[in-house]
Amino acid sequence: MSQVVVKIEDLSPVKKKMSLEIPWSEVKGELDAAYQEIGKKAKLKGFRQGKIPRKILETYFKDQAENEASTNIVNKYYWQTLEDKGIIAISRPDVHQEGIKENADYTFSATFETEPEIEPKNYKGIELEKEKIIVTDEDVRKRVDEIRQMFATMEEVTDDRPVMKGDYVVMDFSGSLNGESYKELNAQDYFLEIGSGKFVPGFEDQLVGMKKGENREIKVKFPADYHESRFADKEVVFNVTVKSMREKRLPEDDDSFIKNFERYNTFDDFKADVRKSLEEKAEQMSKVNLQNSITDKLMKENDFEVPESMVERQIFFMMAEMQKRMMSAGIDENSAIDFSLKMHDKYKGDAEKTVKAFLLLKKIGTKESLTVEDSDLDQYIQEMAAQNGHDYDSMKKMYESEEKKDYLRIELIQKKVFDFIEQNANIKVVEKTGMNAEAKQ
Repeated sequence: MSQVVVKIEDLSPVKKKMSLEIPWSEVKGELDAAYQEIGKKAKLKGFRQGKIPRKILETYFKDQAENEASTNIVNKYYWQTLEDKGIIAISRPDVHQEGIKENADYTFSATFETEPEIEPKNYKGIELEKEKIIVTDEDVRKRVDEIRQMFATMEEVTDDRPVMKGDYVVMDFSGSLNGESYKELNAQDYFLEIGSGKFVPGFEDQLVGMKKGENREIKVKFPADYHESRFADKEVVFNVTVKSMREKRLPEDDDSFIKNFERYNTFDDFKADVRKSLEEKAEQMSKVNLQNSITDKLMKENDFEVPESMVERQIFFMMAEMQKRMMSAGIDENSAIDFSLKMHDKYKGDAEKTVKAFLLLKKIGTKESLTVEDSDLDQYIQEMAAQNGHDYDSMKKMYESEEKKDYLRIELIQKKVFDFIEQNANIKVVEKTGMNAEAKQ
């Protein structure tokens, strides 16, 4: 009795080709089973359902039976061979087969990707610089101002001063091109922040200096790539009337401002909490910068090919994240999708780097026997709950599914690998005064 013949070829460090030859006896069994299933459901005039002779079924359902048999054979032997050989495929197989032939062995090939075999090197004793970021009074002042902006009020300008950058105006305008008016260039009671850049370049700048009730004629040349082609690269004349002005008023830096928050007794308490938050952010920035530095050094020391399928998955993940951010900013779904699709090729370099880092850190974790236990997961969830102001039980429910637990395990393994590399590195601490300053040795 003939045996299944299996051949495995390495096409590259991340791609294999599996070729199989299945004896006719196995093929015949699958074909008989396919005809049997088809016969149970097939309906032909003149025959009772389930009683159609095989020869008649072969006349009408030959292609269907052979396709089903081929699919079953490929699925059965492809997965069985992977298991027998201890191979983990990370992409869908590209299957090539020439169909079933009577009394002949059936052959097919499947090409697929695998993770590369990596022997990580030079990850111990790395020379590293670790930033110590010192939060300054200016950092605190800037953050306090940002929070004050959130509580700003919009108030009518009552004095006779002119429009300034940062003001909000309500205006009527009408535009014309070569003396002809267009409804697309007209608006009543239009609300605009001066300096927001929402209008055609040059329009907002020419409103600066106008006063309430004033009428002014301004000329603006539209960009060459303007979406309405008939106005693109053309000079349009606008007649503008400023009807009213508003300005943003920030709350004072005093104890009346902190009445917006329940947990502060004085403005100094508020500033102290702002500083604490910035110091925590600074520590996190320092940690992220160190991890990026470790990743860059590992990449230089370990060069290997990455599977295209993993890169593509990472690109589409990045595109999906871009879509979410754009839609949350108020951009319509179709525009967000169109824009993100155009970013495919631009994301490729970053996606390759992300995949490469993932594979390398994973291999270092395996080599150093770094593992994640259920107790590690619980502790990590507790830390996340504390950082995000959630209770432990509600946070744990968010990670009940095995898929989400696996995601956390990957995060934790990477964290343990970074900690391991840091503990075994030669680190020089450099001070950085201010959140946006350069590091100093």
